[in-house]
Amino acid sequence: MSSSSSVFDKLLFIESDFFCDPIPRNELWWQLEPVFDEATTRTKRAPADTRIHDVFLSFRGEDTRASFTSHLYTSLVNTGINVFKDDDSLQRGDNISTSLIRAIEESRIAIIIFSTNYANSRWCLEELVKIMECHITIGQVVLPVFYDVDPSEVRHQTGEFGKTFHSLLNRISKEEDDSLNLKLGIASYSYRSYSEHPEVNWTSALRQAAALAGIVVLNSRNESEAIKDIVENVTRLLDKTDLFIANNPVGVESRVHDMIKLLDQDIQQSYDVLLLGLWGMGGAGKTTIAKAIYNKIGRNFEGRSFLANIREVWKENAAQVNLQEQLLFDICKEMTTKIPSVEYGKIILKDKLCHKRVLIVLDDVNTLDQLNALCGSRTWFGSGSRIIITTRDRHILRGKRVNQVFKMKHMDESESIELFSWHAFKQASPTKGFAEISRNVAEYSGGLPLALEVLGSYLFERGLTEWKSVLDKLKRIPNDQVQKKLKISYDALSDNYEKEIFLDIACFFIGMDRNDVTLILNGCGLFAEIGISILVERSLVTVDDKNRLGMHDLLRDMGREIIREKSPEDLEERCRLWFNEDVLHVLSEQTGTKAIKGLALKLPTANAKCFSSKAFKKMKRLRLLQLAGKMEKLKILNLSHSHYLTRSPDFSNMPNLEKLILKDCPMLSEISPSIGDLSKILLIDLEDCVSLRSLPRNTYKLKSLKTLILSGCLRIDKLEEDLEQMESLTTLLANDTAITRVPFSVVRSKSIGYISLCGYEGFSSDVFPSIILSWMSPTCNIPSPFQTSNIMSSLVPLDVPHSSSYELSSISKYLPSLRSLWIECSSELQLSQDAAIILDALFATNIQMEPTAITAQASNMTTCTSQVSKHSSKSLLIQIGMNGQVTNILKEIILQNIDVSGTGGCFLPGDSYPNWLTFNSEGSFVTFQVPRVEGRNLKTIMCIVYTSTPDNVTSSGLKNMLVKNYTKATIQLYKSETLVSFEDEEGQRVVSSIEPGDKVEVVVVFENNFIVKKTVVYLVYDEPIGKNMELYDVPDLNAVACSDDENEHSAKRFSSENKPTDDLNQNRKKKNRVE
Repeated sequence: MSSSSSVFDKLLFIESDFFCDPIPRNELWWQLEPVFDEATTRTKRAPADTRIHDVFLSFRGEDTRASFTSHLYTSLVNTGINVFKDDDSLQRGDNISTSLIRAIEESRIAIIIFSTNYANSRWCLEELVKIMECHITIGQVVLPVFYDVDPSEVRHQTGEFGKTFHSLLNRISKEEDDSLNLKLGIASYSYRSYSEHPEVNWTSALRQAAALAGIVVLNSRNESEAIKDIVENVTRLLDKTDLFIANNPVGVESRVHDMIKLLDQDIQQSYDVLLLGLWGMGGAGKTTIAKAIYNKIGRNFEGRSFLANIREVWKENAAQVNLQEQLLFDICKEMTTKIPSVEYGKIILKDKLCHKRVLIVLDDVNTLDQLNALCGSRTWFGSGSRIIITTRDRHILRGKRVNQVFKMKHMDESESIELFSWHAFKQASPTKGFAEISRNVAEYSGGLPLALEVLGSYLFERGLTEWKSVLDKLKRIPNDQVQKKLKISYDALSDNYEKEIFLDIACFFIGMDRNDVTLILNGCGLFAEIGISILVERSLVTVDDKNRLGMHDLLRDMGREIIREKSPEDLEERCRLWFNEDVLHVLSEQTGTKAIKGLALKLPTANAKCFSSKAFKKMKRLRLLQLAGKMEKLKILNLSHSHYLTRSPDFSNMPNLEKLILKDCPMLSEISPSIGDLSKILLIDLEDCVSLRSLPRNTYKLKSLKTLILSGCLRIDKLEEDLEQMESLTTLLANDTAITRVPFSVVRSKSIGYISLCGYEGFSSDVFPSIILSWMSPTCNIPSPFQTSNIMSSLVPLDVPHSSSYELSSISKYLPSLRSLWIECSSELQLSQDAAIILDALFATNIQMEPTAITAQASNMTTCTSQVSKHSSKSLLIQIGMNGQVTNILKEIILQNIDVSGTGGCFLPGDSYPNWLTFNSEGSFVTFQVPRVEGRNLKTIMCIVYTSTPDNVTSSGLKNMLVKNYTKATIQLYKSETLVSFEDEEGQRVVSSIEPGDKVEVVVVFENNFIVKKTVVYLVYDEPIGKNMELYDVPDLNAVACSDDENEHSAKRFSSENKPTDDLNQNRKKKNRVE
């Protein structure tokens, strides 16, 4: 495969339908960039200094010269882009074909404007072929523009575009084979074979160009928008964006000229990579000059990058790696490369940049580590690269680290007056009557640009008398103390609030978000909105495009010097402490006083210092406490009554925290997930955090936590089942929350000793029985304090998901009183174990309790009695599930045919497939496998139990029913009162949980003096919807029989393994039809 096809196979192929829709701005350009990167990394890139033109325009003059092309050309030129257009860019006397070839090769971007008659021009098609060759060989960026043509027509040479192309081919067939080379004069052109078969190369170029991402202009209505998109993205690809220097760049041009002369002189030296140091005091304009040089010569390099304010940025988390990634992106436009470490970043930078001629500015470098990480060696960069380093520290530039050092010159008198005037009068020179005094102020500035700007802004629109007063004050400040000069602006602040805000920002808030700082300072009662606005107006504070507060270092140092001067010797008498050693000293010695208003503590990763809360005891006026770093020794964090706190701090740097107190934080809505890392936490107090809705799930895995307080958290509506994992939790206080029911996990907890939740309060041994009773039927004898509880009216059942036998044993004594119990077991073995525990508990209660007078209370639990000797035979019918036609018929048949004549005999119908199926067994349980009945669903379960009991007993005797599903490993326990109303959703839940193929066992538990003789289960299936249901002959009534004579039993059972046939109903005696 040729190099051409291998690259173009990876290009994005765009169907014509795509271009019919409005094209989102920048979207197509984003698609184009990976193509550019692919091509350039696989081919040899043309040297940057041979790229004379930014853009080459290829177009059909008669179609677009006076319209779209003209407008696009004008817009590009007005943006500062150098455009080659063949009708006015060629000099007289040039051989036009050779000049065109050279112009294409010397352009960074080619824009091809496909129009209807573009392919009718041999000239245009030869340009196209050359452009596509450059796209492959030197990585030239190609942007196709489809003007009133569809991309698919260009790609396949169809439609009007195809007609003009084939018209050209017809003309060529009539010409001499060598006519093309003769007309274009390109005998040395690499595509000599065009004269033989030009259509092959043209067709290939058209297909390849049309497959590239581009822009469609189908009508004049979107023409201006398309031009705007093209210009913006070409500008971005060419990196035409300049850095902002200053509104009034006084003296900048001369200094830039001097530095460029240094750069030009050193080109002839042996160093092919040049490093230039720019050294001077803060505020002298180093960064401004570096920006101006960057703008002026940056486009002469293959790539450029300006890394600003490195000294401050370096202190941020992961800043070193971020700066390396930014350098890589600026030059290589790579967004996917991630640098894992500084050392690895050095290797990547060297590999990526060693063949590129680049311009890099490293602004405000103050350590050698920064220099080594970003510019470790000249071998990192390609021949001809230029690196500019700005710094205050002359030591950074010593030895052979740089080739030249340029010392910043202070402004002379003329420059100082002009810069000052721009700020004081908004013009280049002083107004009448202010010339002399302006000269005096400029002299006092010492030629420092920042001082001129600050003083000029301060004196703007003030009267001459005020100016003289200011100048007199300036004369009392030593000339060599720049900070004291700048203090004039501080003294001019109108009230103490503005001064407090300035000092707070100077000490604590530089680089922070303006909104966050405003919120904090408002909490201190400082009216931050208006205060910060005034500071910005006075040039004391800046706000960048990311809304971060900034302050020049000289102003920052001036503010801090104001504080230091008031107590040069006694640290504890200063109103603010920001220097780490000073803070450590005051806290260690516990010498803090009421003078301290703010304190910033930045702890190192490993800090052996240990502080007591007593160190803050005398700081009566402390209103700002800023903590940073790894607070390994921090034991207690109390942020109570923080009314503006919306999110808790990150706890990952507090590994030894034992007490977290966030009481009365009304706006707190989120707790950091890092709370789960507090392996030594003992207390979490979130009382009255009314906006908090939940705790992070990993909070419930804190094994050391002893006390959890959630009282007053009005929006917390549940506690997770994971709470039982809190192995050490002894106290749980959660009153006045949205929690309406005590979760079972609380009762299962082995550690909780005291609880206050859902109206229950006290020791767990006293409260837990009452909580469990609240889950039971109200017919139980509940202690009077709980009889009126709202929770009793809900009759809430108890579900135990994923239980363990140990957990079940712990509450076994309460099982007989539960309204219902649903247990999910992990295996059939556990099911057997849990069922044994339940039955043991139920039968144990039989011995302890007197029989209760529970009688049948509804139609779905019916008792029939016949007396034989001194014993009575009883038949109990229990219905589980909804009524229906089949259910009602079967129930009627059963009730009509129970023999109560005194003989004790009982006769029931057998199977009636597919309406019902019968299972029976002697004793108190029946085990069966649920059959599948085609077209029917299980709707109702009927259970008939035959018992014998002394004739003086009037109750039904039934206490509980147990349903064991061996297939699903579940156990369902129901109290007799629950069975009375089993047509409700609870009954439906039982029926719906049983599916074909499940192995099920039904167990009934009676009072102690009842003997269960036989248990019969009917599975009733629903009738077809929308059809008359036919009920076949009722089976013989002796199919299922029971008698007091223990030797007289007969039974018939349908097996789920045998498919029912018509023989099943051969013995039916009659056929009922139910409409």
